[in-house]
Amino acid sequence: MKTKKIAAVLLTFIMAIGLMAGCGASNTNQSGNEEADTNSENTTDTTEKTSTGNGKALVVYYSASGNTKDVAEKIAKITEADLFEIEPVEPYTDEDLDWTDDDSRVSREHDDESLRDVELVSTTVDNWESYDTVYIGYPIWWGIAAWPLDNFVKENDFTGKTVIPFCTAATSGIGDSGNLLEEMTGTGDWKEGKRFHGGASESDISSWIDSLGL
Repeated sequence: MKTKKIAAVLLTFIMAIGLMAGCGASNTNQSGNEEADTNSENTTDTTEKTSTGNGKALVVYYSASGNTKDVAEKIAKITEADLFEIEPVEPYTDEDLDWTDDDSRVSREHDDESLRDVELVSTTVDNWESYDTVYIGYPIWWGIAAWPLDNFVKENDFTGKTVIPFCTAATSGIGDSGNLLEEMTGTGDWKEGKRFHGGASESDISSWIDSLGL
C-alpha cells in the first residue's frame, strides 16, 4: 500500500515538472516572436529614414526679373537642396532688359555675340564635388538660355552629375536651351528640361520633380 502511495506521489511530481517546463517553453517562444516583430519594424523604419536618393542636390539659377528665382527656391524647398545664385558683376537694370528697345543692353548683346561674355561675381560653388544632382534654372532670351549663365556652365565640370535644366518664360518653350548648355560643358548626364511660367505653383513643381524618378 505504501509503495502505491509513493509511486502516485512520484508520478504527480513528474507530471508537475513537465507542465512547468512546457509553460516556460511557450512563454519563451512567444517573447522571441514579439522581439522579432519589433526588430523587423525597426529595421523598416531605419531604412525609410536613411533613404536619401542619389545624394546631395544643388539648385543653380540666374534670375533677371525674379520669376526663375521663385521656381528655384521652390525646387530647393521640395528637394531639400542647396541654392547658388548666378550674379553678374554688372547687374541688369529694367532698362537693360527692355528687349523692345534696339539700344538696350540685352538687345545689343543679342545682336553681337561677343558682348555675351558676362563677367560673374563667382562661378565657384563650395563643395561642388559633393553634389550628385544639379538643377540649372534660367529665363529664356530669344529662344535660348539667358547668356549670363554661360560662363558658369563653361567653367564647371559636371562629370558624374545628373543635370536637370529648367526655365521660365511667358510663352516660349524650353526648346534646345538645355542641349546647347550641355554642348558648352561637354560633361554631365543632362536630362530633358522643363519650362515654367511665372508664379508656378509648388504643387506643379513637385509633380514634375516626382516624374523625374530621381
